[in-house]
Amino acid sequence: MKRKFNIIESTCVPLNQENVDTDQIIPARFLKATSRDEKFFGDNLFRDWRYFPDGSLNPDFVLNNPAYSGEILVAGKNFGSGSSREHAAWAIAGYGFRVVISSFFADIHRNNELNNFVLPVTVSETFLAELFDSIAQDPGTKVRVDVPAQTVTNLATGRCETFELNGYKKYCLMNALDDIDYLLQNKDAILAYEERRAKT
Repeated sequence: MKRKFNIIESTCVPLNQENVDTDQIIPARFLKATSRDEKFFGDNLFRDWRYFPDGSLNPDFVLNNPAYSGEILVAGKNFGSGSSREHAAWAIAGYGFRVVISSFFADIHRNNELNNFVLPVTVSETFLAELFDSIAQDPGTKVRVDVPAQTVTNLATGRCETFELNGYKKYCLMNALDDIDYLLQNKDAILAYEERRAKT
């Protein structure tokens, strides 16, 4: 969903597990889907962890724990490894997460998240560990992600870190623009350039 990013302040869902790959985020069988419906992919985020083979909910999985909710997913190191499937980012966005915080993202998955209006925030391992501890002690712990300032703050402790964000992607997120929207926004400038080039 295209929504402008500014300051996001939310409770978090903790997925304290390292090396979560894209097949765990969205199993390969869902790649055959002919729809890109957000609800469909969101409903099947972490499908094989959220549900038992008979389709019943797994009460031990964090997404099924009513104590945790929010627009921020906090994940362990090396999130989004494995297959480059964009469907993984679709599922995260479709579920309603706007931010994923981890100490390391697989490069392709990180870019897929950015292209689908999910902000991957890379933090230090000490910040991540402290954040998991804060959430474990109080599921109501909130995090503030300030996109203009490129800072992330654990409001339970006050600890703050900066995060990297490509200037182009930052502009697109803050203005709810995908790559096509950005080009269309600059259509006049592009046409003027082409006209000048044609005359030389």
